[in-house]
Amino acid sequence: MEKWDLYDENRIKTSETVERGEYFSPDRYRVVVHLCIIGSDGKMLIQQRQKDKNSWANLWDLSVGGHVVSGETSQQGIQRELYEELGLQIDMSNIRPSLTMNFNSGFDDIYIIRRDVDLSELTLQESEVQAVRFASCEEILSMIDGKTFIPYHKNYISLLFDLKDHIGVHDQSKT
Repeated sequence: MEKWDLYDENRIKTSETVERGEYFSPDRYRVVVHLCIIGSDGKMLIQQRQKDKNSWANLWDLSVGGHVVSGETSQQGIQRELYEELGLQIDMSNIRPSLTMNFNSGFDDIYIIRRDVDLSELTLQESEVQAVRFASCEEILSMIDGKTFIPYHKNYISLLFDLKDHIGVHDQSKT
């Protein structure tokens, strides 16, 4: 059973852990990670979740996502999820999240990397992923409208593509 470390509202790790599916206090939080892999053509690698998943079954999603398990850092968690879901080994130890978003029960670290990936070389985790492909920002927004992609805020998807070549919120070319 997957075990998660719990954090306070300032993202300071407490000594508490919880098993996946177990109730935890509303003043405690978990860490979730997502990775967006964007190729040199500007398209994002996306994955289709399995038909029997408890949440968002059969819908398309970002490249990789999952929970950070007890004892892991955010970077270790995304590196593990990347290997488990797609069979890719990429050293994430020196990569910081491009952004972190808060949600009701946690923190979501989003990593964005530029990398060309040969789909035929991926090893999909059968219990999680049924298919992968590349999609442009416009294609993903259309998929959200068509209810075939997880219903992220459209501005969030656009932001992910906007940040693919930038770190931070300032346009450094204008300084």
